[in-house]
Amino acid sequence: MFDLKTIHYNDQGLIPAVVQDMDSKRVLMVAWMNEESLMITLREKRTCFWSRSRKCLWRKGETSGHVQHVVSIEADCDEDTLLIQVHKDGPACHMGTDSCFDQHLVYEEGKEGY
Repeated sequence: MFDLKTIHYNDQGLIPAVVQDMDSKRVLMVAWMNEESLMITLREKRTCFWSRSRKCLWRKGETSGHVQHVVSIEADCDEDTLLIQVHKDGPACHMGTDSCFDQHLVYEEGKEGY
């Protein structure tokens, strides 16, 4: 168990949160949290993030109904990234896909780069 006082937020007061499906272990998304959104997430047991573009709190599923129910939250060894395991009520991505990680980069033998 980690101590909330030891979390390392960046210069903007944010910490990245990797959201993972508890059952499949698939990474669903990466979002940002500030101290307030982390506290809301802990209290409500539903993910709440900080929207860097809109500069406001963002409760996942508030408008779409695709809520993420928090099962566990872990900090990495440097306490500067969070792993949030969830049970989800629908797609994680705003594009309607199960995960935000559906863009595949394929390396072709004999070609430079990807």
